[in-house]
Amino acid sequence: MFKKFYPGEYLESAYGIDFEKLYHDGYRGIIFDIDNTLVPHGAPADDRAKALFAALKELGYRCCLLSNNKEPRVKMFNDEVQVDYIFKAGKPKVSGYERAMELMGTTRENTLFVGDQIFTDVYGANRAGIRTILTQPIHPKEEIQIVLKRYLEKIVLFFYKRSLRKKI
Repeated sequence: MFKKFYPGEYLESAYGIDFEKLYHDGYRGIIFDIDNTLVPHGAPADDRAKALFAALKELGYRCCLLSNNKEPRVKMFNDEVQVDYIFKAGKPKVSGYERAMELMGTTRENTLFVGDQIFTDVYGANRAGIRTILTQPIHPKEEIQIVLKRYLEKIVLFFYKRSLRKKI
């Protein structure tokens, strides 16, 4: 029942992902959520985010920010990292993910999605056929509608973690 919400992987942080290994595995494009995935909600790109995108470009990745936020917020972050971006994406609609792949020149098979929310980020990427990496939120301060969704996410994560234990 919950499988359509399960991430491919669940990691502590986007900054702990072995992007070099994934590149060697054939991935060429990465779609990122911004808020609470890369920086706290509403924050500009910090030194860690700038260094991450510089390293990803050096490896040969194409990157795209995919956000449900309005353009001023997304542009503020992107001004520091200089990648493709889509604002007001309407996640979990598949069209935003498809547009991101189009901008990057990648396919479902060689694109990753990294985000912190199950019901928008992961669900949408799963529907688009993209490998997903769910990260823990960077900061506990969130908008009320997200706080409410986090309670439901705990249920999905409980069953996700249980399904992983059964595979062992």
